[in-house]
Amino acid sequence: MALLKVKFNQKKRVKLAQGLWLMNWFSVFAGILVFSMGLFLKIELRKRSEVMDNSESHFVPNSLILMGILSCAFNGFAGKICYDSLDPAKFAKWKPLLKPYLALCFFFNILIFFTALICFLMRGSLESTLAQGLKNSMKFYRDTDTPGRCFMKKTIDMLQIEFKCCGNNGFKDWFEIQWISNRYLDFSSKEVKDRIKSNVDGRYLVDGVPFSCCNPSSPRPCIQYQVTNNSAHYSYDYQTEELNLWHRGCREALLHYYSSMMSSMGAVVLLVWLFEMSVMVGLRLLHTSLESIANPEDPECESEGWILENSLKDTLKSALESLKKLGKFNQVEADAEGAEGEEGGKTPAITTVS
Repeated sequence: MALLKVKFNQKKRVKLAQGLWLMNWFSVFAGILVFSMGLFLKIELRKRSEVMDNSESHFVPNSLILMGILSCAFNGFAGKICYDSLDPAKFAKWKPLLKPYLALCFFFNILIFFTALICFLMRGSLESTLAQGLKNSMKFYRDTDTPGRCFMKKTIDMLQIEFKCCGNNGFKDWFEIQWISNRYLDFSSKEVKDRIKSNVDGRYLVDGVPFSCCNPSSPRPCIQYQVTNNSAHYSYDYQTEELNLWHRGCREALLHYYSSMMSSMGAVVLLVWLFEMSVMVGLRLLHTSLESIANPEDPECESEGWILENSLKDTLKSALESLKKLGKFNQVEADAEGAEGEEGGKTPAITTVS
């Protein structure tokens, strides 16, 4: 028994073809939207590529860009088929291509669905990328005189100001690295010498943070040095002074920003996938309804359209049997080639008569 069998007359077939033509062009615009989202996400990721450890995060925008291009191509082609289906003479040239085209549409829709899932599941990979990338970038904050790294200070400062964050996981991350360049240290000062000597690696570590960690909404001037020394500042307790510095780490801030963006894009791609599935189903019904016309010379006669010619169970069973036959056929061919090779390798016996 056919799956989702529907009876059509000429009027219904024309309406279906016209509706599908319109839906395919809507799908072309949806493909342009998906392409634009991928391009926008790629640009946003490139803006902060200096604080990312690798390029794995670009897999999502690249997938969106590819799906957008394929969606425009597939739906533009399907729109042409639907338009030509109104004329039996024009539709005849598309008949041999429809089955392979529908098979490609099926795999294309699977790819769209997995692209939507990737948008939701890339959070873990993005988190590790940001954590390691920010950690490495903070080490280069002081290298304002080093070629190739002189821009890192500006990048980190702008990042912390824009996203209202500080450090990797929090402001205390700055206590573990030397973020002040040696160029601005007075090595004749006893305090500087003592701090460098007290550190195993010979680094100048302070319980201070860059100015970009300061919260401009704080009612008091920013305390960016001796942050953990309560006695160094009047009426101050760094454990309760929440308004003075940004407490959220930049990893968390960037992860929330990109994750929410990818989740929104994933939801849009899922809607596009549902729309593409409905277009594919409609195209299959149009294809089968036109093929099942009993008298091609009488286009007004009724016909039947279906999604699958047999039930889903029978279709899967026949597909598995076809695969088994194909496997056996390949095995027989391989055995035959092996036998021919063995026969060719034998040398005929030569008898000599004396």
